[in-house]
Amino acid sequence: MNLARWFQAVAGSALILWGSWFGAAGAQAKDVQLLNVSYDPTREFYAEYNEWFGQYWKAKTGDGVKVTQSHGGSGKQARSVIDGLRADVVTLALSYDIDAIAKKPTLVSPDWQKRLPENSSPYTSLIVFLVRKGNPKAIRDWSDLVRPGVGVITANPKTGGGARWNFLAAYGYALKQAGGDEAKAVEFVRRLYANVPVLDSGARGSTVTFIERGVGDVLITWENEALLAQRESTSAGLERVVPSVSILAEPPVSWVDGGVQRKGTAEVAQAYLQQLYSEAAQRLAAKHFYRPRNAAVAAEFAAQFPKVDLFTIDEVFGGWAKAQKRHFAEGGTFDVITRKDGTAASATP
Repeated sequence: MNLARWFQAVAGSALILWGSWFGAAGAQAKDVQLLNVSYDPTREFYAEYNEWFGQYWKAKTGDGVKVTQSHGGSGKQARSVIDGLRADVVTLALSYDIDAIAKKPTLVSPDWQKRLPENSSPYTSLIVFLVRKGNPKAIRDWSDLVRPGVGVITANPKTGGGARWNFLAAYGYALKQAGGDEAKAVEFVRRLYANVPVLDSGARGSTVTFIERGVGDVLITWENEALLAQRESTSAGLERVVPSVSILAEPPVSWVDGGVQRKGTAEVAQAYLQQLYSEAAQRLAAKHFYRPRNAAVAAEFAAQFPKVDLFTIDEVFGGWAKAQKRHFAEGGTFDVITRKDGTAASATP
């Protein structure tokens, strides 16, 4: 090989090595963007989880991750995804809302709830009350919410997932009382919602109405939202009241198949949800007042979460599809009890 040919060969090899190095460096520098479409009370939790996950993913893959959040009433958020909001993941208040998205299988696979542990619900909550300092109306249980003169704040179950949990918790309580039946449960929720002066679209709006606007005597809300409000509004002296009976709320999560396929984010979106079950993320969930699924982490935070007599939506209502059709669809129980003519009895089967 003459000198010229030798120089060309060496230069070519150098260019190949440089190109390989540059390509690897470029790959390592890749930034991924995710959109998490969530419901109202998860803002603070996911703000911290997103930062943690970004560090985890960077250490594992070398890639950066930026997660953008969208929040609102769970039902409205699901509708936004159905109507074209390009979510990578949804972290909503109830499985019915993700089922609604999955009616378009090009968006979410119909078997979405089987893809992650615990029916794709990495943390739980329940429905409690928040009252003003000293509990001036002596509110202890659901029965106190139907007394004359008690102002009850809750969101609209037509738009808010937490509001549907609130409604079903009250309804289930009435069913479980001695002599309780469907007619008495309908009458109970009619009396309760007659005490509601305003229906916000989501749980966070109701919290603002109760705390910042000073409306009402009692807020029906997620346990995590009540504890967060106590922590953030210490000067108000708000008190959490845990009723004798409540419903086990299981907020579910899913990646949006159509979204991640279009954007090429399937791997990171799936990891983002899978890591919610890790011990580190479970501790973050407990820190933000969600009840962790991990037994060891739950034991660490046992003092924060009192034991409550809980029922599930499957046990009492036959699942979300039946509950939605009967109570929240057009002409269902909620529509009937909020009619001005007061014909609540017609909601009874």
